[in-house]
Amino acid sequence: MINNNFKNTFPNKKSLIGMIHLLPLPGTPKYRGSLNEIYDQALIEAELYTKNGVDALMIENMHDVPYLNKCNGPEILACMSVVSSKIKNLSKIPCGVQILAADNLKALCCAKSSNLDFIRAEGFVFAHIGDEGLIDSDAGTLLRYRKMIDADDVMIFTDIKKKHSSHSITKDTSLVETAKAAEYFLSDGLIITGTSTGEPVKKEELEQIQSVANGPILIGSGIDIENIAEYINLADAFIVGSHFKKDGKWNNNIDEERVKKFVEVFQNKIK
Repeated sequence: MINNNFKNTFPNKKSLIGMIHLLPLPGTPKYRGSLNEIYDQALIEAELYTKNGVDALMIENMHDVPYLNKCNGPEILACMSVVSSKIKNLSKIPCGVQILAADNLKALCCAKSSNLDFIRAEGFVFAHIGDEGLIDSDAGTLLRYRKMIDADDVMIFTDIKKKHSSHSITKDTSLVETAKAAEYFLSDGLIITGTSTGEPVKKEELEQIQSVANGPILIGSGIDIENIAEYINLADAFIVGSHFKKDGKWNNNIDEERVKKFVEVFQNKIK
Protein backbone atom coordinates (compact mmCIF):
# COMPACT_ATOMS: atom_id res chain seq x y z
CA MET A 1 0.00 0.00 0.00
CA ILE A 2 1.38 3.43 -0.97
CA ASN A 3 1.89 5.51 2.15
CA ASN A 4 0.13 8.80 2.81
CA ASN A 5 3.34 10.81 2.61
CA PHE A 6 3.85 9.67 -0.99
CA LYS A 7 0.20 10.27 -1.87
CA ASN A 8 0.26 13.74 -0.38
CA THR A 9 3.49 14.65 -2.14
CA PHE A 10 2.57 13.06 -5.46
CA PRO A 11 -1.24 13.31 -5.67
CA ASN A 12 -1.44 12.65 -9.40
CA LYS A 13 -2.15 9.18 -10.75
CA LYS A 14 1.36 9.12 -12.24
CA SER A 15 4.20 11.55 -11.59
CA LEU A 16 7.07 12.86 -13.69
CA ILE A 17 10.33 13.80 -11.97
CA GLY A 18 12.80 15.91 -13.96
CA MET A 19 16.53 15.76 -13.24
CA ILE A 20 18.68 18.81 -12.57
CA HIS A 21 22.33 17.82 -13.05
CA LEU A 22 24.30 20.54 -11.28
CA LEU A 23 27.41 21.94 -12.90
CA PRO A 24 30.66 20.70 -11.28
CA LEU A 25 30.83 21.74 -7.64
CA PRO A 26 33.79 23.34 -5.80
CA GLY A 27 36.77 21.09 -5.24
CA THR A 28 35.84 18.63 -8.00
CA PRO A 29 38.13 18.22 -11.04
CA LYS A 30 35.81 20.00 -13.50
CA TYR A 31 34.76 22.92 -11.28
CA ARG A 32 34.68 26.14 -13.34
CA GLY A 33 35.35 28.56 -10.50
CA SER A 34 31.94 30.20 -10.13
CA LEU A 35 29.27 29.33 -7.59
CA ASN A 36 26.87 31.83 -9.14
CA GLU A 37 27.11 30.02 -12.47
CA ILE A 38 26.08 26.78 -10.75
CA TYR A 39 23.16 28.41 -8.97
CA ASP A 40 21.98 30.40 -11.99
CA GLN A 41 22.01 27.39 -14.34
CA ALA A 42 20.14 25.23 -11.83
CA LEU A 43 17.44 27.87 -11.42
CA ILE A 44 17.07 28.25 -15.19
CA GLU A 45 16.47 24.51 -15.45
CA ALA A 46 14.07 24.46 -12.49
CA GLU A 47 12.00 27.25 -14.01
CA LEU A 48 11.97 25.53 -17.41
CA TYR A 49 10.74 22.26 -15.93
CA THR A 50 8.15 23.93 -13.73
CA LYS A 51 6.54 26.07 -16.41
CA ASN A 52 6.26 23.05 -18.71
CA GLY A 53 4.32 20.90 -16.26
CA VAL A 54 6.88 18.53 -14.74
CA ASP A 55 5.51 17.25 -11.41
CA ALA A 56 8.69 17.20 -9.34
CA LEU A 57 12.43 17.84 -9.51
CA MET A 58 15.49 15.94 -8.36
CA ILE A 59 18.87 17.60 -7.89
CA GLU A 60 22.10 15.64 -8.39
CA ASN A 61 25.85 16.35 -8.55
CA MET A 62 26.20 14.31 -11.75
CA HIS A 63 29.09 16.40 -13.13
CA ASP A 64 31.31 15.82 -10.07
CA VAL A 65 33.25 13.03 -11.75
CA PRO A 66 35.02 11.00 -10.54
CA TYR A 67 32.68 10.41 -7.62
CA LEU A 68 33.72 9.87 -4.04
CA ASN A 69 32.39 6.87 -2.15
CA LYS A 70 30.22 8.27 0.68
CA CYS A 71 32.86 10.85 1.64
CA ASN A 72 32.13 14.19 -0.03
CA GLY A 73 33.49 17.19 1.81
CA PRO A 74 31.47 19.87 3.61
CA GLU A 75 31.82 22.15 0.59
CA ILE A 76 29.66 19.77 -1.48
CA LEU A 77 26.96 19.52 1.18
CA ALA A 78 26.97 23.29 1.69
CA CYS A 79 26.66 24.12 -2.01
CA MET A 80 24.00 21.48 -2.64
CA SER A 81 21.98 22.71 0.33
CA VAL A 82 22.10 26.30 -0.91
CA VAL A 83 21.11 25.46 -4.48
CA SER A 84 18.45 22.99 -3.32
CA SER A 85 16.84 25.63 -1.14
CA LYS A 86 16.85 28.09 -4.05
CA ILE A 87 15.25 25.52 -6.36
CA LYS A 88 12.59 24.55 -3.83
CA ASN A 89 11.66 28.18 -3.18
CA LEU A 90 11.45 28.95 -6.87
CA SER A 91 9.62 25.87 -8.11
CA LYS A 92 7.01 25.36 -5.37
CA ILE A 93 6.75 21.69 -6.41
CA PRO A 94 8.11 18.53 -4.75
CA CYS A 95 11.90 18.33 -4.85
CA GLY A 96 14.46 15.70 -3.95
CA VAL A 97 18.20 15.21 -3.98
CA GLN A 98 20.85 12.59 -4.59
CA ILE A 99 24.51 13.06 -3.66
CA LEU A 100 26.88 10.80 -5.56
CA ALA A 101 28.15 8.37 -4.82
CA ALA A 102 25.88 6.79 -2.20
CA ASP A 103 26.37 9.76 0.12
CA ASN A 104 22.95 9.17 1.57
CA LEU A 105 23.49 10.72 5.01
CA LYS A 106 24.59 13.99 3.45
CA ALA A 107 21.64 13.86 1.04
CA LEU A 108 19.35 13.55 4.04
CA CYS A 109 21.05 16.54 5.69
CA CYS A 110 20.64 18.51 2.48
CA ALA A 111 16.96 17.60 2.21
CA LYS A 112 16.26 18.50 5.83
CA SER A 113 18.02 21.86 5.66
CA SER A 114 16.49 22.76 2.28
CA ASN A 115 12.94 21.63 3.02
CA LEU A 116 13.03 18.98 0.29
CA ASP A 117 10.58 16.12 0.07
CA PHE A 118 12.71 13.07 -0.71
CA ILE A 119 16.16 11.69 -1.38
CA ARG A 120 17.39 9.00 -3.73
CA ALA A 121 19.58 6.49 -1.90
CA GLU A 122 21.80 3.89 -3.51
CA GLY A 123 23.18 1.00 -1.46
CA PHE A 124 20.19 0.89 0.89
CA VAL A 125 20.16 -2.90 1.15
CA PHE A 126 22.79 -5.44 0.05
CA ALA A 127 26.32 -4.44 -0.93
CA HIS A 128 27.37 -3.99 -4.55
CA ILE A 129 30.41 -2.88 -6.49
CA GLY A 130 30.18 0.47 -8.27
CA ASP A 131 32.89 2.20 -10.26
CA GLU A 132 33.62 4.07 -7.02
CA GLY A 133 34.32 0.79 -5.19
CA LEU A 134 32.38 -1.23 -2.64
CA ILE A 135 29.03 0.37 -1.75
CA ASP A 136 27.92 -1.10 1.56
CA SER A 137 24.30 -1.09 2.67
CA ASP A 138 23.18 1.61 5.12
CA ALA A 139 19.44 1.27 5.76
CA GLY A 140 19.82 0.97 9.52
CA THR A 141 22.21 3.89 9.84
CA LEU A 142 20.24 6.09 7.47
CA LEU A 143 16.83 5.61 9.07
CA ARG A 144 18.20 6.09 12.58
CA TYR A 145 19.85 9.30 11.43
CA ARG A 146 16.59 10.45 9.84
CA LYS A 147 14.86 9.96 13.18
CA MET A 148 17.66 11.73 15.05
CA ILE A 149 17.46 14.90 12.92
CA ASP A 150 13.64 14.91 12.93
CA ALA A 151 13.38 14.31 9.18
CA ASP A 152 10.68 11.63 9.04
CA ASP A 153 8.83 13.73 6.48
CA VAL A 154 11.73 13.25 4.02
CA MET A 155 10.99 10.13 1.98
CA ILE A 156 13.83 7.78 1.07
CA PHE A 157 13.51 6.27 -2.40
CA THR A 158 15.95 3.42 -2.80
CA ASP A 159 17.72 1.95 -5.81
CA ILE A 160 17.39 -1.81 -6.21
CA LYS A 161 20.41 -3.48 -7.86
CA LYS A 162 21.23 -0.09 -9.36
CA LYS A 163 22.72 0.74 -12.74
CA HIS A 164 26.48 1.07 -13.35
CA SER A 165 27.16 -1.63 -10.79
CA SER A 166 28.21 -5.22 -10.40
CA HIS A 167 25.93 -7.37 -8.29
CA SER A 168 27.94 -10.59 -8.42
CA ILE A 169 28.19 -10.57 -4.62
CA THR A 170 24.43 -10.97 -4.44
CA LYS A 171 23.81 -12.90 -7.64
CA ASP A 172 21.98 -15.56 -5.61
CA THR A 173 19.57 -12.88 -4.35
CA SER A 174 16.93 -12.04 -6.93
CA LEU A 175 15.63 -8.59 -7.78
CA VAL A 176 12.34 -9.53 -6.14
CA GLU A 177 14.03 -10.62 -2.92
CA THR A 178 16.07 -7.42 -2.92
CA ALA A 179 12.87 -5.40 -3.29
CA LYS A 180 11.24 -7.30 -0.44
CA ALA A 181 14.27 -6.63 1.76
CA ALA A 182 14.20 -2.91 0.96
CA GLU A 183 10.53 -2.64 1.88
CA TYR A 184 11.11 -4.70 5.02
CA PHE A 185 13.80 -2.18 5.92
CA LEU A 186 11.22 0.62 5.49
CA SER A 187 12.07 2.02 2.05
CA ASP A 188 9.56 4.69 1.00
CA GLY A 189 9.77 3.73 -2.68
CA LEU A 190 11.66 1.32 -4.92
CA ILE A 191 13.69 2.67 -7.85
CA ILE A 192 14.28 0.24 -10.69
CA THR A 193 16.86 1.03 -13.39
CA GLY A 194 18.41 -0.39 -16.52
CA THR A 195 22.09 -1.30 -16.65
CA SER A 196 23.31 2.26 -17.24
CA THR A 197 22.17 5.87 -17.61
CA GLY A 198 19.60 6.12 -20.39
CA GLU A 199 19.10 2.36 -20.62
CA PRO A 200 15.49 1.17 -20.25
CA VAL A 201 14.32 -1.17 -17.52
CA LYS A 202 13.36 -4.71 -18.45
CA LYS A 203 9.57 -4.82 -18.39
CA GLU A 204 9.50 -8.37 -17.08
CA GLU A 205 11.51 -7.22 -14.06
CA LEU A 206 9.07 -4.42 -13.38
CA GLU A 207 6.16 -6.81 -13.60
CA GLN A 208 7.86 -9.07 -11.06
CA ILE A 209 8.37 -6.14 -8.69
CA GLN A 210 4.75 -5.03 -9.17
CA SER A 211 3.58 -8.44 -8.03
CA VAL A 212 5.30 -8.14 -4.63
CA ALA A 213 5.71 -4.43 -3.89
CA ASN A 214 3.54 -2.79 -1.24
CA GLY A 215 4.80 0.74 -1.83
CA PRO A 216 5.47 2.99 -4.80
CA ILE A 217 7.65 1.94 -7.73
CA LEU A 218 9.77 4.49 -9.58
CA ILE A 219 11.54 3.95 -12.90
CA GLY A 220 14.99 5.50 -12.67
CA SER A 221 16.40 5.26 -16.19
CA GLY A 222 15.66 4.85 -19.86
CA ILE A 223 12.25 6.51 -20.14
CA ASP A 224 11.70 8.51 -23.33
CA ILE A 225 8.86 9.75 -25.51
CA GLU A 226 8.95 6.57 -27.59
CA ASN A 227 8.56 4.06 -24.77
CA ILE A 228 6.57 5.87 -22.07
CA ALA A 229 3.35 4.24 -23.28
CA GLU A 230 4.87 0.79 -22.64
CA TYR A 231 5.84 1.66 -19.06
CA ILE A 232 3.07 4.00 -17.91
CA ASN A 233 1.15 1.26 -16.08
CA LEU A 234 4.24 -0.37 -14.56
CA ALA A 235 5.29 2.40 -12.14
CA ASP A 236 3.97 5.24 -10.02
CA ALA A 237 6.65 7.80 -10.91
CA PHE A 238 9.22 8.27 -13.65
CA ILE A 239 12.63 9.92 -13.21
CA VAL A 240 13.73 11.43 -16.52
CA GLY A 241 17.07 13.08 -17.18
CA SER A 242 18.87 12.12 -20.37
CA HIS A 243 15.81 12.31 -22.60
CA PHE A 244 15.22 15.95 -21.68
CA LYS A 245 18.71 16.97 -22.77
CA LYS A 246 19.79 18.09 -26.23
CA ASP A 247 20.23 15.00 -28.45
CA GLY A 248 19.20 12.84 -25.47
CA LYS A 249 22.67 13.04 -23.86
CA TRP A 250 22.75 13.57 -20.11
CA ASN A 251 25.67 16.02 -20.12
CA ASN A 252 24.03 18.48 -22.55
CA ASN A 253 21.74 21.35 -21.60
CA ILE A 254 18.01 20.78 -21.28
CA ASP A 255 16.09 21.06 -24.53
CA GLU A 256 12.79 22.79 -23.74
CA GLU A 257 11.05 21.40 -26.82
CA ARG A 258 11.85 17.84 -25.71
CA VAL A 259 10.37 18.62 -22.29
CA LYS A 260 7.20 20.13 -23.77
CA LYS A 261 6.61 17.23 -26.13
CA PHE A 262 7.24 14.60 -23.48
CA VAL A 263 4.97 16.25 -20.90
CA GLU A 264 2.17 16.47 -23.47
CA VAL A 265 2.47 12.77 -24.30
CA PHE A 266 2.82 11.83 -20.63
CA GLN A 267 -0.27 13.74 -19.55
CA ASN A 268 -2.33 12.28 -22.40
CA LYS A 269 -1.34 8.76 -21.39
CA ILE A 270 -2.51 9.16 -17.80
CA LYS A 271 -5.90 10.74 -18.54
